[in-house]
Amino acid sequence: MNFIKPLGITEIIIISAFFIFYLLYLIRLNSINKKIKVYKRKVLFKLLLRSIYFFLLIISLLGPSFGDNKQEVNVVGKDIMILVDLSESMNANDVKPTRLEKIKFEMKKIIDEFSSDRIGIIMFSSEAFVQCPMTNDKNALNLFTETLNTGLVPNSGTDFGPALELSLSKLNDENSQTNDINSKIILLISDGEDFGEETESALNKINESNIKLFTIGVGSEEGSKLLLSDGNFKKDNEGKEVITKLNPSSLKEAANDTGGKYFEISNNKNQTDNLIAQISNIKGDIIESKVIDVSGNKYFYFLLGALFLMLLDFSFNLKIIRI
Repeated sequence: MNFIKPLGITEIIIISAFFIFYLLYLIRLNSINKKIKVYKRKVLFKLLLRSIYFFLLIISLLGPSFGDNKQEVNVVGKDIMILVDLSESMNANDVKPTRLEKIKFEMKKIIDEFSSDRIGIIMFSSEAFVQCPMTNDKNALNLFTETLNTGLVPNSGTDFGPALELSLSKLNDENSQTNDINSKIILLISDGEDFGEETESALNKINESNIKLFTIGVGSEEGSKLLLSDGNFKKDNEGKEVITKLNPSSLKEAANDTGGKYFEISNNKNQTDNLIAQISNIKGDIIESKVIDVSGNKYFYFLLGALFLMLLDFSFNLKIIRI
């Protein structure tokens, strides 16, 4: 027989108190016995009966279980790499407060939703860098997400290619927790303004590897002016104020080319929950097997026995003093 709860200080105090008080009771009976005749057999019977149901109560409190009930449990998870566009256009405020701040909020929501999965973050513009390596540490992921800003990467345009190549490399490395390619996912977050030449090549590799690619467009097709850090609006070579707009076509094309799906975030539309549902439907790979004890708590039988003996004790009022 095993116990769910070990014998602790509380149980020891209760047992000690029972013996002390009952010992005092017997001492008192013994002193009475010198003056008045006491039925010792009946006293011993009461002591035995009460000791039995007292110990049954203690056993039920400890949570007894029977048998060797072990069960193997598989821990299932996915590897998710989030690619975040940090080009200047992500500072546009056509999505409040800005495109980037809105994305950071939604990223935290995604991170919190997939607690058993490993997640990594890659930041990019024309170049790509690992912001946070693959990890299960949600606090670290939320911290890295909060520190994202457009000053972390060179701002000379946007190129999906390097970010996609880097994510593919990290998902396929030997330290990946899952060997099942179907449980590896890439999330590409951008306003869709892709000026790179390596994107098509990277998409072909992702398509060949069968890794899931989901794209998330943030912004509006009406667009907005781009406020610079000096307080002025960005202008083109002709001196005209630049209007940055969401370009969903490049993101939709990337998703379609790899069998993925496109989602959108704007002031009027937020498909983050749809994205979460889509990822949740993807079956994870077994990353760990654990053997756990599933023995049931059989306290009820001991408690029932104790209550029966208590009822028996109170029902039979044995006369222990002979007058």
